[in-house]
Amino acid sequence: MKKTQFNERNISMVMDMYELTMSNGYFSNDCKDTIVAFDVFYRTNPDNAGFAIFAGLEQVVEYIRNMHFSEEDIEFLRSKQLFSEEFLKYLLNFKFRGDIYAMPEGTIIYPNEPIMTVVAPLIDAQLIETTLLLEINHQSLIATKTNRIVRAANGKPVSDFGARRAHNVDAAVYGARAAYIGGAVGTATVLAGQMFGIPISGTMAHSWVMSFDNEFEAFKAYAENYPDSTVLLVDTYDVLKSGVPNAIRVANEVLVPLGKRLKGIRIDSGDLAYLSKESRKLLDAAGLEDCIIMASNSLDEYTIYSLNRQGAKLDGYGVGEKLITSSSTPVFGAVYKLVAVNKKGEFVPKIKISETAEKITNPGIKEVYRVYDKSGKAVADYLSVKGEVIDADKPVRYVDPINYWKNRSFTDCTFKPLQKQIFKDGELVYELPKLSDIRSYVRHQLDNEIWQEEQRFENSHTHYLDMSPAMFELKMSLLHEND
Repeated sequence: MKKTQFNERNISMVMDMYELTMSNGYFSNDCKDTIVAFDVFYRTNPDNAGFAIFAGLEQVVEYIRNMHFSEEDIEFLRSKQLFSEEFLKYLLNFKFRGDIYAMPEGTIIYPNEPIMTVVAPLIDAQLIETTLLLEINHQSLIATKTNRIVRAANGKPVSDFGARRAHNVDAAVYGARAAYIGGAVGTATVLAGQMFGIPISGTMAHSWVMSFDNEFEAFKAYAENYPDSTVLLVDTYDVLKSGVPNAIRVANEVLVPLGKRLKGIRIDSGDLAYLSKESRKLLDAAGLEDCIIMASNSLDEYTIYSLNRQGAKLDGYGVGEKLITSSSTPVFGAVYKLVAVNKKGEFVPKIKISETAEKITNPGIKEVYRVYDKSGKAVADYLSVKGEVIDADKPVRYVDPINYWKNRSFTDCTFKPLQKQIFKDGELVYELPKLSDIRSYVRHQLDNEIWQEEQRFENSHTHYLDMSPAMFELKMSLLHEND
């Protein structure tokens, strides 16, 4: 059986208390079967970037499929003396009954568009809120941050070294999964490798070197144990006076007689640009031109970009704390908002109004499309009222929510619907892709569909989210009703 976070524990109770108090209220007011729609969306890109990457859908699916309340859960809730016995009995037999639509995992996403839509009985939709958000928020954040680091590396491999700085075990393991989606070539976290088939790597720590009488003996012992994959950590004492010379000595005295080559060295401290350049000179002079130089030590996209500009002779990076915690922007900020309520067989749109304009929601059940020009580049995303027919053979009028007075149309464009149905009446109807395919999908979009101007680290181009006239009119009418 595939190992997942659900094999040995039930996380159904990972929810905010208000989900239970509201659900008990819905139950007692006899509206537990009222069908509602919620959208999942976020408001700003991490690091003021031009886009984000959707990740965590597989874990949402696993959660929904495994969601149930045990006798112990019910007894705990009973002890709070807040819930009716009828409601507790209902929870004991609970199974999610709704529909879920979502963008495929790995989709490039933008603010204020529905990443996921839940159409379900009111209690069902309410109870899944917290776990759904935490799975998406965490993995989307780490996938997005990793992709920034990978793009800064400019083709050189980036590995996740972050487990020991992650916020807990799940953050390390599922962060490694998200990092792989974002473009990391592998992870140092063994459980992530076991669970998801991610390539794992790891050689030695400074403690290995320090546990021997001297550095050469430490390197020699390692090479004898792992002659086909010898990578030596050279900064325990002195990189240029001790570490690299001892690595060269081991290459010549231990590996060459075995017909093997020194695979690489790693530098974990000091001036990485200077040390890598000088190390490269020493290795090349010793005939080890094929020996790679890896760097670690609190790296992020800006450090890596700077190292590249300085001409550092580095062949790959191990990135830890700043990747696994997304330390520069540690919150993704996806939210879960009610957008429609079914009354007498018809969905009535709902809108959340705020004095803060960006917190006003887009009402109703909607469709989200990616709009492509003739070259295949994504020029915008497009929101329409669900059921609207788009005739791309004619100019398609749209409303820019900012410059709404302008008369604009898409011409010679194609429209790709972004959401797919994941659950129908509580049953999974979607085939989850392999992790490697999700990772490839991210790369395909960035290489072929997403403008390079949106991929800049600073002052990135804003991807437009436009509305159909009907969608815009719906939003304005609801706002005016509440004036």
